[in-house]
Amino acid sequence: MDPRHGGPSQGIRNSIPALQQMGIENEVVCLDDPQADFIGKDPFPIHALGQGKGPWAYQPRLERWLLANIHQYDALIIHGLWQYPSYATHKVVQQYRKSKGSKRTPALYVMPHGMLDPYFQKAPGRKLKAIRNWLFWWIIERHLVNDADGMLFTCEEELLLARQTFAHYQPRKELNVGYGIPAAPSNPVKLIHEFQMACNIKFNQSYWLFLSRVHEKKGIDLLIKAYQKLARETDVLPSLVIAGPGLDTAYGKEMVELAKPTSGISFVGMLTGDAKWGALYGCELFILPSHQENFGIAIVEAMACGKPVLISDKVNIWREIAAGGGGLIAEDSASGTYNLLKQWHELSRDQKNEMALASKKTFEMRFTVDQAAKTLLNTLKIEYDDAVT
Repeated sequence: MDPRHGGPSQGIRNSIPALQQMGIENEVVCLDDPQADFIGKDPFPIHALGQGKGPWAYQPRLERWLLANIHQYDALIIHGLWQYPSYATHKVVQQYRKSKGSKRTPALYVMPHGMLDPYFQKAPGRKLKAIRNWLFWWIIERHLVNDADGMLFTCEEELLLARQTFAHYQPRKELNVGYGIPAAPSNPVKLIHEFQMACNIKFNQSYWLFLSRVHEKKGIDLLIKAYQKLARETDVLPSLVIAGPGLDTAYGKEMVELAKPTSGISFVGMLTGDAKWGALYGCELFILPSHQENFGIAIVEAMACGKPVLISDKVNIWREIAAGGGGLIAEDSASGTYNLLKQWHELSRDQKNEMALASKKTFEMRFTVDQAAKTLLNTLKIEYDDAVT
């Protein structure tokens, strides 16, 4: 549940309060340090059992905890694959079902959060991990995926891509339950000021915003090079603000070096709370030219603030955004990223305003947390009723 680890933890934090309003209680069990600074700050129970060991995140406390507590729940949702928690949960559920015979036992669902995307088996820098995943698939994960009561997907594109990655992928049910976020805070002027103060951004400075992890998957190198090329071709260009954790990694340091010759590019590190929302409210547009993105919570947060979004066609919600007219989509390439920036820069003010309005409308129609929570609840209720009958 560490917020620095990306979208799934935030997605869980978004959905639980909405489900709670519908009378559904949720608890989270995770492999985090119980003394971590983010534990205890959420309005729902988190059982932090201690960090797992090694890349597989082995933590024997999890299996013992599940055996002692599984009887309390109507449904279990595994978030993510490829590590010990998914294996342990599947193992315990099998043991519990065998011990109970024909009696009703908790339903088991898997929400892979894009981890079955073929990108991870094809990316040039992941050859060893791809071999590891292939072995894990045949030994462990395919049994979980095919035994679970259902696979939960955040969008149609994720569901379709999951079918392309591994042989003998035969889940009992594929369920597109959607995903969403709460409405954006309603005090943009104050929030923008918080961001400006935190990151030394000039008042009324026009900027384009990248907000995500600084990671090679996100296409930041393509973005910096595209911005530099466009800056050489035009006299006036908004600055580019790159926000997110990861500047201390080898890739992060490489990106800082790449951007050094261009004064219009600034790195501001990880943003949270008011400063994050201020960055979103204050930007002219949001851009994420990712090589693979399952949902992209920050994209939808920008849309909630009424900001046009520029994304690659490897962001899995690109179809919904294109249909709503809330942004621009280009192929995942250097030329595609450059064309995104150039196309936006050449739009008229009226066209930009129309896209901003369409972005907010698309969010309200497709990506609110209440809608996603209702879909998830109705899906699980139907599945539960079917199991009982």
